[in-house]
Amino acid sequence: MAELTQNPKAPAKVAVDLIKTPWAVIVGILALVAVLDPGNWGEVVTFAGKALAHTGQYILFAVLLLSYLKATGAEVMVARAFEGRETRMIFLAAVFGGLAPFCSCEVIPFIAGLLALGAPLSAVMAFWLSSPLIDPPTLLITAGALGWPFAIGKAIAAVALGLFGGFAVRALMRGGAFAQPLREYKPAGCGCGPKQEDKPVWKFWQVPERRQRFRSEFIHNSLFLLKWLALAYVLEALLVSYVPVDLIARVVGGDGVVPIVIAALVGMPAYLNSYVAPPLLAGLMEQGMSAGAAMSFMVAGAVSSIPAMAAVWSLVKPRVFATYLGLGITGAITAGILFQMI
Repeated sequence: MAELTQNPKAPAKVAVDLIKTPWAVIVGILALVAVLDPGNWGEVVTFAGKALAHTGQYILFAVLLLSYLKATGAEVMVARAFEGRETRMIFLAAVFGGLAPFCSCEVIPFIAGLLALGAPLSAVMAFWLSSPLIDPPTLLITAGALGWPFAIGKAIAAVALGLFGGFAVRALMRGGAFAQPLREYKPAGCGCGPKQEDKPVWKFWQVPERRQRFRSEFIHNSLFLLKWLALAYVLEALLVSYVPVDLIARVVGGDGVVPIVIAALVGMPAYLNSYVAPPLLAGLMEQGMSAGAAMSFMVAGAVSSIPAMAAVWSLVKPRVFATYLGLGITGAITAGILFQMI
């Protein structure tokens, strides 16, 4: 209180900092919808709430796992698992990403945990890029709506994009880039917690300091991920509600390379999850969209939608964010051109 009295600008600064938080942005967006389109307010809130609740199970699992590893000291083992095996980890991450049932937002908690535990950014990027593109259920859905050639092409594109991104980041890191990729997602402790030991203490609850670290890590990391993913899904709800599908069809129609590039650029901010995209793209292709443009649109939308970008921006520094987008768009355009040629 004395500090606030001595510094009259402190309350104003606190107010400005509060306005800049994702929670304030969410409230502001929902308030605008309530004023400008009150009839659609309930649908926007319901859509965002359901999406966040679905992702909540992944957030809970990831945060519990991360907190447990931190409290026990087992993150040392995770870091050691990556030493000297970066190439192998890039391959495994790209392939495993194709099996993981995560969309571009659901993968964020696991990416955050891997980076916080010291996993190399190259392997993380491989998983990050490949995971939203395909998984066994969406492979079948894509095959049913667009045919097996398209589904197999998408699966190959997912693994190839992961490998491309992983090795590209590894090359950049060897040149001195991305020494510290995280923006603010860091341990909640103040440096006075239990020292790291060679052997983890698996029964951490028997040590008061480790119990405290588990609680602080869980609270800090849960709030961080929750606020940014809540904002991401509110943005997704706005896109689904207010961006007409027929507008997209008119923009990305036609043959050649130019529609493929346009499809990637349009697909980047658009949101089409892996279950909705295949039947919708089937309809767009009937309206004149080429197969290459459809592939480019699907890959770009899965990797770089506005909800995903909002979550990624909160997690990593601007250079890593720009690299993620660049790799995603480049991979989408390349996948579309190659699929069109085949």
